[in-house]
Amino acid sequence: MPFGLKNAGATYQRLVNKMFARQIGPNMEVYVDDMLTKSITADRHTDDLRETFDVLVRYGMKLNPAKCVFGVPSGRFFGYQVHQKGIEVNPEKIQALAKMVSPRTLKDVQRLTGCLVSLSRFIAKSTDRCLPFFKALKKGKGVKWNEDCERAFQALKEYLGQAPLLSKPEMGETLYMYLSVSEAATSSVLVRQEEGIQKPIYYTSKALLPAENRYSPVEKMALALITAARKLRPYFQAHKIGVYTNCLLKLILQKPEVSGRLTKWAIELSEFDVEYLPKDSN
Repeated sequence: MPFGLKNAGATYQRLVNKMFARQIGPNMEVYVDDMLTKSITADRHTDDLRETFDVLVRYGMKLNPAKCVFGVPSGRFFGYQVHQKGIEVNPEKIQALAKMVSPRTLKDVQRLTGCLVSLSRFIAKSTDRCLPFFKALKKGKGVKWNEDCERAFQALKEYLGQAPLLSKPEMGETLYMYLSVSEAATSSVLVRQEEGIQKPIYYTSKALLPAENRYSPVEKMALALITAARKLRPYFQAHKIGVYTNCLLKLILQKPEVSGRLTKWAIELSEFDVEYLPKDSN
């Protein structure tokens, strides 16, 4: 493949998507030339591998044996540590952050925020936690690391030292979502229930723009939901989603006289199976 071409990666991705169309999701994940054959149980793994190799033989694709690993109970994929219990933060990233000294320059703060963006799915209310850093960046060349930045930095290091294990949803099960709105951001967490215990699947967060800061409280809550639905579209398409809220989102989104943006969001959400639940029902 001519890797010098700008569209080579996208072309190759379409190729592997077509090759492994039946397997992607159930027992395989593919991102360009990173391929992972996964099995829920160990006794299924040989059959799953056989199916993968049958496809490779059919299309004449060869693998580099030096880059292949088989039968591992856990491993790194897309920069995350993946195993049967769920998805964890890459330990190397945690160590790098734990050893990082307090930033003092613009480049240091940019490096820190870039690192946190890559870990945002593991961080509850990540935008609120990182707000002091974003404010420091807005000041341009004269970045001043103040006490708010230092407190936020130390709190993040402590939080990521015991970052949550993200769970994997089972096919057909109902997932649940909690929404949160602050003065600066909207946040959400998607969870699943297992034996009466709620386990996080994905955290999302979005900074409010100046115009969005003027929204009413219920509009901000609707913005939190539509932001999560766009970010987590595959989950919303494959599962029924129960949204815990006490702000009458269902009533507002179904009223014909709502504002234009709420009407647009209501239409966008109508393609999903979303149920609105009072928080005290949990």
